[in-house]
Amino acid sequence: MEKTSHDLAQMRQSYERAALDEEHVQANPLGQFHLWFDEAVQAKVIEPNAMTLATAGADGRPSTRVLLLKGADERGLVWFTNYASRKGRDLAANPFAAIQFFWGSLERVVRVEGRVEKVAESESDEYYRSRPLGSRIGAWASPQSEVIPSREVLESAWADQQVRLGDDPPRPNHWGGYRLVPDRWEFWQGRTSRLHDRLIFESSPSGQWVLRRLAP
Repeated sequence: MEKTSHDLAQMRQSYERAALDEEHVQANPLGQFHLWFDEAVQAKVIEPNAMTLATAGADGRPSTRVLLLKGADERGLVWFTNYASRKGRDLAANPFAAIQFFWGSLERVVRVEGRVEKVAESESDEYYRSRPLGSRIGAWASPQSEVIPSREVLESAWADQQVRLGDDPPRPNHWGGYRLVPDRWEFWQGRTSRLHDRLIFESSPSGQWVLRRLAP
């Protein structure tokens, strides 16, 4: 099939669910994020903590992938992964990233940018122990982002690690958490006629958040 059978140029939707204005947004972007996240959960958005993470390596080539948010507080946004994966290699070379949440049924997007750091080993240990056993073994078995010859090789590696590690595997040194420390947040609410609401919070030199509106 050389092209889709759908008329992409005519695929569009009018956004009419809500509005976002400066008078009603939270004073702190983390508070606004928690407010919108809670509403996404209440609306039964599928995996509301799913987020797209964008990184770029030393060569400047961007890469995105979907991950699950596992922590959000005044220190930043946290996820866990293999440090030797492509995103891990990117972040080792260029410790800045962007995150995007898309809650389509609510016609909302949240974008976050900032510097990325590894979380404390104790935090990685605690989260690793909370994962299902199969996922803990998977962290040992999968050489994430590396080429493998087949699915069978991966499943065989998992089975071998299951026998070797038993029911209480330790966290592998190559696996743990990252935290994005935000210096910019954007909250996007779809509106009619593509006149969407876009409010950004940017960190000032004094550490205060400055709120501005962007043109859609």
